[in-house]
Amino acid sequence: MKLGARIFKTGIAIVLALFLARILHMPNAVFAGIAAIFAIKPTIYRSYLSIIEQLQGNLIGAIVGVVLVMVFNNNVLIVGLGAIITIIIMLRLKLENNVSLGLVTMIALMETPGEHFLQFAGIRFSTLLLGILSSFIVNLIFLPPKYETKLYNSITNVTEDVLRWIRLTSRHAAEHQLLKKDINVLKERLLRVNEFLSMYKEERSYFRRSTIDKQRKAVVYRQMVTLLQSSFDILKILHRYEQDLRQLPESVNEHLQELLDAIMNDHEKLILKFLGKIRKDSEIESVQLLEEQRNELMELFLEEIEAEHFPSQVQKFHFMRLLSAIVEYQEQLQHFEKILDSFQSFHKDKNEVTVEEINED
Repeated sequence: MKLGARIFKTGIAIVLALFLARILHMPNAVFAGIAAIFAIKPTIYRSYLSIIEQLQGNLIGAIVGVVLVMVFNNNVLIVGLGAIITIIIMLRLKLENNVSLGLVTMIALMETPGEHFLQFAGIRFSTLLLGILSSFIVNLIFLPPKYETKLYNSITNVTEDVLRWIRLTSRHAAEHQLLKKDINVLKERLLRVNEFLSMYKEERSYFRRSTIDKQRKAVVYRQMVTLLQSSFDILKILHRYEQDLRQLPESVNEHLQELLDAIMNDHEKLILKFLGKIRKDSEIESVQLLEEQRNELMELFLEEIEAEHFPSQVQKFHFMRLLSAIVEYQEQLQHFEKILDSFQSFHKDKNEVTVEEINED
């Protein structure tokens, strides 16, 4: 098991919450620690949204607890009724992510001593709020996440694996069952890539200038993810229709491999160009030739249809689906090149890319 920054931040938040509660001489400081556990989030922005929702959840739990104790008592049946009411209200208000903390607040308040109930309820409510604020402070100050580094490395690692499988599969050299298992793994890794992209876009900069620069870079990363998805779609088609594609005429197979190799080579070059490992003024020559190569493949495909070299109608449809995916991949690649050229041509002093290349988590 890997010990990530979130684990350490949770521990620090608990320590801070308990320390502040004891400094302020709050009874039952343990409630501050409990609240701190619920409030830790992976990004500062999500932490900000969470603290708003948790304040609302705490307030709902507190109101329900106080009202029921004032009207009835703190009988165990009344506590159960209060839990039901709290859950219903929070679900209605779409605060389902904070139901647990709302219930903790309600139970904590309803179990306070009978005398001076409101005073004790207020102290416990304040203790819980202190735990939430402690987690927010920890998220804001300690161990800020480097989601750009995680995003870039996850994109490049998954892209490398997808392109490797496409090269093997297009040459009919991939082991079918092994590729089937790896496609499921790649699908999970793609979800993780999109999660990193969301977290990167959610992170807020403290200055307007930095925010604008980050938005430009986010556009590039979003297109990199779209391009990765297009390549993954081609891999799935190659795997699904492997038997049909094996029976393609040799000339069609050769043109298909050449076209895929050209597109994938440019894909790899553009990623390196993004990091500055290829000169910004260098031309990606094969991108200009892709349309011609694609048209040649289409013409050859039509000639083979007229010559009735395809064993079945289904095989034709499967190959047309592959061609459609290749066209989409090519167009996304050309769009990525335009975005990258624009990104690197304007505001050069603000658009430097500095990420640490590491192995994927």
